[in-house]
Amino acid sequence: MEFEYVFFAGCNASTWEKKRKPGVGYSFPDNIFITQPKIREDEELRRLFYVVLTRAEVHLLISYARFRPDGKESEPSMFIAEIQEHHPLPVEKVFMDAESLTSFRSLQFSGEAPEIEQMEEDFVGRLLEKFVMNVTALNNYLKCPLEFYFKNLLRIPSPKNESTEFGSAVHYALEQLFRNMLKTGKEFPAKEALIKDFDWYMHRHRESFTKEQFERRLEYGHKVLPDYYDRNVNSWNRIVVIERNIRNVVVNGIPLKGKLDKLEFDGKSVNVVDYKTGDPDKSRSKLSPPNEKEPKGGDYWRQAVFYELLVDESKHNDWKVISTEFDFIEPDNRKNYRKEKLFILPEDITTVKQQISSSWQKIQNREFYIGCGSQDCHWCNFVKTNNLAIALHEEEEEEV
Repeated sequence: MEFEYVFFAGCNASTWEKKRKPGVGYSFPDNIFITQPKIREDEELRRLFYVVLTRAEVHLLISYARFRPDGKESEPSMFIAEIQEHHPLPVEKVFMDAESLTSFRSLQFSGEAPEIEQMEEDFVGRLLEKFVMNVTALNNYLKCPLEFYFKNLLRIPSPKNESTEFGSAVHYALEQLFRNMLKTGKEFPAKEALIKDFDWYMHRHRESFTKEQFERRLEYGHKVLPDYYDRNVNSWNRIVVIERNIRNVVVNGIPLKGKLDKLEFDGKSVNVVDYKTGDPDKSRSKLSPPNEKEPKGGDYWRQAVFYELLVDESKHNDWKVISTEFDFIEPDNRKNYRKEKLFILPEDITTVKQQISSSWQKIQNREFYIGCGSQDCHWCNFVKTNNLAIALHEEEEEEV
């Protein structure tokens, strides 16, 4: 995508051509290898740098740091020198004084919930008219109203990263595997087909990875997907519906929607399956219902309850959800591929319905301009560090 303004930050040599590769603890003498591989690597980086530059339609700002955090001087990327050599550009040096830096850093540790200026009512009203609750929006609102505001209401685009794109590649490969099974008489294709679809998606979205990330994730996928296939191919339910979009569901007067990875059937009874990538050992708290440590319950638990509501309340079928299963594609620390199945209780349904109703009412009341105040909240820190927070009282502002 192209934009009128592009800010290209972090253009230091250490970030680009001199970045150390992980796991390399020594270097070979220069005369052992010919220079051709190095030339190819520089050309690939140069092309990537060029792609960033050409995203700007009118204004382009390139910046780099003069010093590293340890105080040593840091040099700009060699590509900046190349640009200056052929197209001299104005250079402005910006120095941050110690007081400003200290003030900036202190914002990261502030426990106050920041408040932003309210948008025009007409604009917000139009957004809310079209808003339909899904489980991601619900989880985000319960976590931080500002996160909901930016991600689910304004829908600010999120940058792609290697973890999400790897997960999408795995998800796509599994979707194709089951689609082909349904087309060919209930027999699953060989695992080579799974790898082929994974490779296609990875190459199709290669721009989301650095060269090192791409090679590492590709190799990792080739390792875990065949193992995952071998452990599951003989036990997979073949009576399934995949990528099911459920819309026009109304619970307590609130419109709901969702997209389910897979529905497994035993007659009219349904097991909802959701694929997960990442470390299964870190998912324990997300699977838990409300407890003393997590009074609102974990995100995966709430997702399971939300999916049961969607299926059971849908007027287009007579299916009945009996369980929701989180299928972890990556192994845990003991090299086991885990499936976590949750059986939803009536009190779980009651709790999540209350969370939906309460969150919906607060959203309609425009209660999303104040953040959660958590020190590790990305959106609260975003508001603080970009001076978007408003002063609640002029007297307090003067005292500060």
